[in-house]
Amino acid sequence: MDIGVFQMAADERADPAIVAAKAEELGFESYWLGDHAIFPVNTDNPYPGGKPGEVTPDVFLEIPDQFIALARASAVTRTLKLGTGVCLVAERNPLITAQQVASLDNMSGGRVLFGVGSGWNREECEILGGNFDHRWANVEDYVLAMKQLWTEEKAEYHGKYADFPAVYCYPKPTRKPHPPVLLGGSTTDAIIKRTVRWGDGWMPIVDSAEQFAERSEVLCKAVEKSGRDPATLDLTAYGLRDQWRTADDARAFEKAGANRLIVWLNSREVEGLVKEMEELAAELI
Repeated sequence: MDIGVFQMAADERADPAIVAAKAEELGFESYWLGDHAIFPVNTDNPYPGGKPGEVTPDVFLEIPDQFIALARASAVTRTLKLGTGVCLVAERNPLITAQQVASLDNMSGGRVLFGVGSGWNREECEILGGNFDHRWANVEDYVLAMKQLWTEEKAEYHGKYADFPAVYCYPKPTRKPHPPVLLGGSTTDAIIKRTVRWGDGWMPIVDSAEQFAERSEVLCKAVEKSGRDPATLDLTAYGLRDQWRTADDARAFEKAGANRLIVWLNSREVEGLVKEMEELAAELI
């Protein structure tokens, strides 16, 4: 099983070039960044792991553009995979996002892992033009449009949320037919059905390795029933702050069938991140 690291805010206090290069040196398989283009001043939605009415931590408000930060990371690494954990697809123009993903994959030699999600903050989603009440349908439509843009010389798409005539969109991704699309978020039957329909993998937030194993089995059976090979699925366990940081955790998720475990880095400054990654590498790799 591979181990990846997630950095919440890759800004001037913790340059992604330095953090990613150190992650590759230490043997981590992948480097992941989150996505909040803006954050509403007034919101009633609790952050992941938070409680209603709790003040949203500053780190959620200070996230730079994930594609620019991942591009910086790609320039100083050679094997490290570059993950969006996750990209809030419904909040972005699908044609521009398709080109960003393809450009990063093309220039990095096919190292992109495209984790996608629907978001959890209504105000943020709606300010940026997404349909919050039907956000997963919005995400699906956009991703299907992106797949056309990645794989066709002259791509057109006519869906409910994305609708455009034939266009050229270059460069094409190095990874064929396109970077794997991993659906993030929950363990519900709905997310499993979506993964079967249009996903290449699944990266849920779970309460335990046992829950991951149980829902992975359901997903794999559904994928096999659809005529696809479940062995091709990328099954990733996505850890929140302070989750899954011990060798016992890693062994449990490997036994549960995970291909990858992503560990959330708590530090904000470069020195703390380097020390934290060294300790995690000694424990997990």
